[in-house]
Amino acid sequence: MVRPARRPYARSMHPDEAVRARTAALELAHSLGLPAQETVDLHDSNRLTLRLLPADTVARVAPAGFSSQLELDRARILAAAGAPVGAPEPRTAPQVHERGGFEIGLWTFHAPRTDRELPPQEYARALAHLHAAMRSADLQVPSFTTRVDSALALVEDSARTPRLPGPDRSFLREVLGGFGAEIARRPGQQVLHGEPHPGNLLNTEDGVLVIDFETMCSGPVEFDLAHAPPQVAQHYPGADAALLTDCRILSQAIATTWRWDREDSLPDGAALGRLWLQEVRDLVAVRA
Repeated sequence: MVRPARRPYARSMHPDEAVRARTAALELAHSLGLPAQETVDLHDSNRLTLRLLPADTVARVAPAGFSSQLELDRARILAAAGAPVGAPEPRTAPQVHERGGFEIGLWTFHAPRTDRELPPQEYARALAHLHAAMRSADLQVPSFTTRVDSALALVEDSARTPRLPGPDRSFLREVLGGFGAEIARRPGQQVLHGEPHPGNLLNTEDGVLVIDFETMCSGPVEFDLAHAPPQVAQHYPGADAALLTDCRILSQAIATTWRWDREDSLPDGAALGRLWLQEVRDLVAVRA
């Protein structure tokens, strides 16, 4: 199974920083007239996602300069286009607030379903619905090739990737350049989510909702499907199996490249880099 592409330096907040983030979120809620007495951590990576109680609002707290406003704007546009997305908090203006050195976006809380796992056919239906709405929404996003270019720049910079052996460096350069160019030539490029892995879909009482719009890009829908569990593509209408294979190889190669960055802080990143590199080799061999 191809793993989701990760951000270059994804990490958890430092505990002291997280304490300040929780305090900032509560202070913001109070200033906006939202009842908030406590926080519950929902997710901790390069930003902290909190549930504020009893307001039942979600606060996404990031260091200043995270571009959270762009994500809120995209979600608002997609919601207006009828996309199945997690929407901004309706009781406040859809804007990012600065508080205590953080930027904070407020979102609607949706109660999760706990009685079952998300079936792959519903996962696929939600993605198809999202992609259809994206085709009608007025959104400007970069091409997926910007990710390829960033990964290639890392491969070419031996000072940033000193642990990457020469033969592996050549292999990644060939995979990134070759598959990236081939996929970019394919017709049917459109706006995409960019990383619709299971962590970015919510199985809620209100239906399946998609969240996290920082990584939006353009490309074939198969590039999005490459980030989903393999069974999902079997239920997605019109998915091109050969193109999906190429997108899975490319997505895995991009994610693998970041693990060789000397500044990568993902736990066990070095071990994952070696493991994922072999998986890319295996995927290319099977394709051949």
